[in-house]
Amino acid sequence: MTTESTTSKNFESLIAGIDLIALHARVVETSVEVASHVTPADLTKPTPCAGWTLDDLLAHMIAQHYGFAAAARGVGDRERWHPRPLGPDPAADYRAAAEHVLTAFAEPDVLDRNFPLPEFTTAFEFPGAQAVTFHFIDYVVHSWDVARTLGATVAFGDEILKLALPVARFVPDDKSRTVPGAAFAPAVAWSGDSTLDAVLALLGRSPDWAPAHPETSVR
Repeated sequence: MTTESTTSKNFESLIAGIDLIALHARVVETSVEVASHVTPADLTKPTPCAGWTLDDLLAHMIAQHYGFAAAARGVGDRERWHPRPLGPDPAADYRAAAEHVLTAFAEPDVLDRNFPLPEFTTAFEFPGAQAVTFHFIDYVVHSWDVARTLGATVAFGDEILKLALPVARFVPDDKSRTVPGAAFAPAVAWSGDSTLDAVLALLGRSPDWAPAHPETSVR
């Protein structure tokens, strides 16, 4: 029988000996670079997130940054998680939100705190390391989402992918992924030796998703 204590210990083994804050920062910084190419004309484009335009996706990503930053400081107000309309410079809006969460997560004892995450549950709070890892894996995937929407590709370093793959495997692939608003869709089949493709497929993205316009590279 799997208990909450067992799950916690298994999770802790995933991040043992890893500089989680540094890897998280690199992922968020990659997302900023990808989003820096977004223009207002791009916002109506469809994304790999079913039913979402790029406007919807960026608004969600920004809201998550502000929500997690608040949670890092013990604030569990759901208002912090509500998407807000994008301004005339969506890339600047995104960069400001990313800087906000990076500042919050850079505080010395952040991994030792408990995070209230009302987007997940109001029944309990999450250990800091687990919350930061949630945000880490979400932005590996969302960086790819934005890049693919723009017809670009995104690359992550081996250290990031070495953590992302077991974290993706750790996320339960059960009926919770089929409910409205689920963080990830059910896993899909994939082939090949790309670690990023494996991460994406495990978290419900088709690595082959592509928009109907030419591909460029974002690094």
